[in-house]
Amino acid sequence: MEPYNPAAARSLPDTGREGTAYFRNDFEFFRTLPEELSALDRLSRNFYWSWHPEGVELFRELDPDLWIECEQSPRTMLRNTSDLRLWQQAADREYVEKLNAFAARFDEYISAANADTNAKIAYLCAEYGVHNSLPNYSGGLGILAGDHLKSSSDLNVPLVAVGLLYRFGYFRQDISHDGWQEEHYNDVFETDLALTPVVDASNERVFVNVHIRGRVVKIQAWLAKVGRIPLLLLDTNLAENTETDRYITGHLYGGDSETRIVQEKVLGIGGVRMLRKLGIAPEVFHLNEGHAAFSTLELAHEFIEKNPDADFASAISAIREQCVFTTHTPVAAGNDVFSPQLLMECFSADYFAAMKAEKEDFIRLGRVDPTDETEPFGMTPFALRMCRTANGVSEKHGEVSRGLWREMFPGLDEVPITHVTNGVHVPTWIASAFQRLYDEKIGKGWHELTRDADAWANAVNNISDSDIWTTHRTLKNLLIAFMRERTRRKDTGERDTINERSDTSRLCSPDVLTIGFARRVAQYKRWNLLLTDLERLLRLVDNAERPVQFIFAGKAHPQDRTAKQILQQLMSINHDSDWQDRAVFIEDYDQEVARYMVQGVDVWMNVPRRPHEASGTSGMKAAMNGILNFSTLDGWWIEGYDETNGFAVGDMRDFESDAEIDAIEAEALYSALENELVPRFYDRDENGFPAKWVAMMRNSITTLTPMFSSDRMVRDYLERIYTD
Repeated sequence: MEPYNPAAARSLPDTGREGTAYFRNDFEFFRTLPEELSALDRLSRNFYWSWHPEGVELFRELDPDLWIECEQSPRTMLRNTSDLRLWQQAADREYVEKLNAFAARFDEYISAANADTNAKIAYLCAEYGVHNSLPNYSGGLGILAGDHLKSSSDLNVPLVAVGLLYRFGYFRQDISHDGWQEEHYNDVFETDLALTPVVDASNERVFVNVHIRGRVVKIQAWLAKVGRIPLLLLDTNLAENTETDRYITGHLYGGDSETRIVQEKVLGIGGVRMLRKLGIAPEVFHLNEGHAAFSTLELAHEFIEKNPDADFASAISAIREQCVFTTHTPVAAGNDVFSPQLLMECFSADYFAAMKAEKEDFIRLGRVDPTDETEPFGMTPFALRMCRTANGVSEKHGEVSRGLWREMFPGLDEVPITHVTNGVHVPTWIASAFQRLYDEKIGKGWHELTRDADAWANAVNNISDSDIWTTHRTLKNLLIAFMRERTRRKDTGERDTINERSDTSRLCSPDVLTIGFARRVAQYKRWNLLLTDLERLLRLVDNAERPVQFIFAGKAHPQDRTAKQILQQLMSINHDSDWQDRAVFIEDYDQEVARYMVQGVDVWMNVPRRPHEASGTSGMKAAMNGILNFSTLDGWWIEGYDETNGFAVGDMRDFESDAEIDAIEAEALYSALENELVPRFYDRDENGFPAKWVAMMRNSITTLTPMFSSDRMVRDYLERIYTD
């Protein structure tokens, strides 16, 4: 590819041209809207609205209570808002003017895409967190992928994305009376998703087939529009497939190893075939994590079909030049590995014969040591061998990955794994209250300034301390109101668990130092580090003059019993203290909960066991809202921390054992809380203003926003990874 040129960037259009396969929507809306509100239908079909406060407000204003009830789904809003309310809004001139202005802005944004119908980059990932109304994600990987698409749209990058549409998505979380996590699933096909069927030029559904477990599985695709970026979600839930095969795209990260293999076949092989069926010929295939690595097999298969004289080795050599790989896992155990026998049961012998390959040729590609016949097949080693470049997702993670996969490159002085540090989408994650402040004090184009560190710092430094603190206080009160609303009342039973109170108005106070801790519940995340000295913790919570309070959220994998026990331990603290009023767990952590938390707490805490945090992105979102990070020096925080924009837990020394590092960093955690965070937060002038704290908030906003924006991340991929 040529170097990235914003002026010449191209993107897939919203419609197609005669004689080509394309995406379009000729489906009648399920409800007639007043003519004055007709633009709402068009807006609801593209997730562009979700990263603009004006777009969110247009739907919320239809019925604020329904907006909460329908979990911020515009399609559900339009179906369920009463006729009376719709006509009230249609008769409201101010509302209609706002709607038309935003719709015109949206139309201009979409029309600015170049008319080139071919995407140059295909981005393949197992999950996408575009918005919580499309529940097709579990956590950080999916949210990152969603932010990658949004920045690609804003930068007008010629990219198409491919994923899977999971019928039951990821689980919804309930906490039982004894503090144990329970799971349930919702059928997304019973909801109003902003998806349309992918059709060809004749308006016929497009299907591809993949041979799986001795059967031909039929695959269809759904289109989600993420601004200018088309996201194709593959789905096997078709009547023509057996019941077992219909459930291939049933659950995200559910099932056993066989389920994972066949899901990854649909994503990789089915994804390439769907792109070809639509006439899309990318120059670069970006495999975001190893789940999509089977796409390289299909590319090799294609190559040999077009070059019958070629052999398997030459096919691999050729297709490697098209493929790039991003790994997100800093430990070998976190990578998908499969037994060769099980793997071969999911593939057909004919598939490898057509590539002039023996199954052993394939299996060796997925082993660290190709000669070790006892080693299982790993998706990460396979992707590393099949792609021209590989990168970790932070500078430290690149270093860790080079050490992790050193044995794969015995003849090289340097392991060919670089890094592109993750980023987050600025308009999605900066609170609307701060965005309005920036509109007023900096100007409507403030988002453009976040791409230039000096310009951004100069602009933000012209905003007063009072404005920053007042805006933060508003967001903190909003979080507390949201938390109280979401906290469920529970019946009295044998064991009291966290927040089993009938009066939630006592939960938390906006005047108390509030620490947020929200992430996947896993051992290396060290949820229980805070609980290692419970007496010391409760002294912090119970302090009459300078108390501390905590807001928690997170999910344990349904099959991870140890993680569930960690969560239960947290939920079951019931001492004679203020803990029950100053510690809250918000159930069913998702993007909506995340937005409130990363915008409303005072401190964002993260204590992974080093060096197990590949990058982390939740702290980046908090930093952009002036929230001070309090984290171990791992992942992205090593690059971001400068002593003026947040706090560190411990240092970067190496230790002999996990027990040693946990003990030392638990002490560092308590010491920092007692001697740094609490004194700094409660250090007030004669007017009760925390000038030193706000100075750190300002530094967080100015130094970390440009550095960890997904716009910067996508530009790095364009300039360093996608370009030959």
